Amino acid sequence: MTAAGRPAQSGMSIGAVLEQLRADYPDVTISKIRFLEAEGLVTPERTPSGYRRFSLADIERLRYVLTAQRDHYLPLKVIKEQLEAIDTGSATVTTLRAPRALAIAPGLVSPDAFREDPDPVRFTRGELCSRAGVDDRFVTELLRAGLIDPDGEGGFDEDALTVATTARQMSEYGLEVRHLRAFLLAAEREAGLVAQIAAPIARGREAGARERAEELVRELAALSVTLHSSLVKAAVREALD
Repeated sequence: MTAAGRPAQSGMSIGAVLEQLRADYPDVTISKIRFLEAEGLVTPERTPSGYRRFSLADIERLRYVLTAQRDHYLPLKVIKEQLEAIDTGSATVTTLRAPRALAIAPGLVSPDAFREDPDPVRFTRGELCSRAGVDDRFVTELLRAGLIDPDGEGGFDEDALTVATTARQMSEYGLEVRHLRAFLLAAEREAGLVAQIAAPIARGREAGARERAEELVRELAALSVTLHSSLVKAAVREALD
């Protein structure tokens, strides 16, 4: 009870919420919180007098939104869709991790490995065969399997050389090119997941939207390689036990 004998109001005022959030989000303002409410991203209760009262769940929801905007550059439309999926039970709440804290394992590629080379090296089909140590028939198999893809002039890049060399080495263990389609399909699924997150950002009208999307793609690609490597390592250990 309050000193006046009235029941104490549960929840926090918008000013108290602002003080809670400012430590982690210095740019947040009362106007920003009101805007997020107007957009339907948070729905605090109202007292009979019309004052907002925020619950702990409301504050966590605000943290989710602010983190998604700051660290993942997600537009509000995408964030709202994520929250709606959580509300309906078709998704679970996850802690959004900032791109600057990537879990890249030692020896694996970093986001910089996915930057486009401004002066890429190109190989003819003959050079590809020679450098990868394969014959023309093997290159034909790689092309048919979709593991490599020539450019408009029929040339190949360094990634194609890596694929051809790796495929040749795996063939020495008895794996045929057709068996490697499984790796391609897995890579395409992972790329599709990355695209779902990055595409809305790239289409944004604000300055630097394309650059932020490209940065996000590189970071997620590096994380996917780390995750894939760790999962394969664990699965191989189980297969040998």
